[in-house]
Amino acid sequence: MSTEPKPQAETAEERVWRRVQLARHPNRPHSLDYIQRLIRDFRELHGDRAFGDDPAVVAGMGFFEDRPVMIVAQQKGRTTKQKLHRNFGMPKPEGYRKARRIMKLAEKFSIPVIALLDTPGAYPGIDAEERGQAEAIALNLREMARLQVPLVCVVIGEGGSGGALALGVGNRVYMMENAIYSVISPESCAAIIWRDAGMAQKAAVALRLTADNLLKLGLIDEIIPEPPGGAQTDHDRAAAHLRDVLIKALGELDGVAPGRIVEQRYEKFRKMGNFFRE
Repeated sequence: MSTEPKPQAETAEERVWRRVQLARHPNRPHSLDYIQRLIRDFRELHGDRAFGDDPAVVAGMGFFEDRPVMIVAQQKGRTTKQKLHRNFGMPKPEGYRKARRIMKLAEKFSIPVIALLDTPGAYPGIDAEERGQAEAIALNLREMARLQVPLVCVVIGEGGSGGALALGVGNRVYMMENAIYSVISPESCAAIIWRDAGMAQKAAVALRLTADNLLKLGLIDEIIPEPPGGAQTDHDRAAAHLRDVLIKALGELDGVAPGRIVEQRYEKFRKMGNFFRE
């Protein structure tokens, strides 16, 4: 008879926190990794035509499966130099304004938009606030709500607060299997509620930030599977799973009248939340 101790079952708190760690894994594929694998002849466009360029937001045009698309994506960076250049994936107002400029350009030429979300949140620095961070996010929400072209959004890693939602108002919203999406980070939530950032694991459970929870709540449309162990183990396979979902989403939205595209997006987000109970 074996005397080896049986492995203990993973608790709900441990399971959720493992997902948070996978969403933040340093080798997890970022937006440019997916763009390199999925978008042919990608041409990046820079600047917001008002202040400058924000490397935390990558935007441009290319071909997905031989059809033209516009891409707006948040990029974290992997090496220390890249992280500093990309401001750790935290966009400033000019980043959101650049994204809005590209989306309006897509509308002008009737090209669908693919948005890749991966940020801990919008940059909270005083310089960003002085340049209108809140207004830039609000204008993106408004313009995405009434954009008359198909808009497909995918949370590929960390979807943090309004910084992620500013690129997340789509006709289809997907999440990678080990991605997270929440109104606040677990650490900040724990610091506010318990005045102890060390309670982040408990906060993560309460926030229901994992893909399976958000699917049950009706906040996303589908979960995109990842390779065993997480997307960081096989970037090519993760991109292949994302490709399949994008093909399906764009196929469903192809040929839908512009007015109906807007109505569909409006109806989708109006159904979210529960404000009244009998």
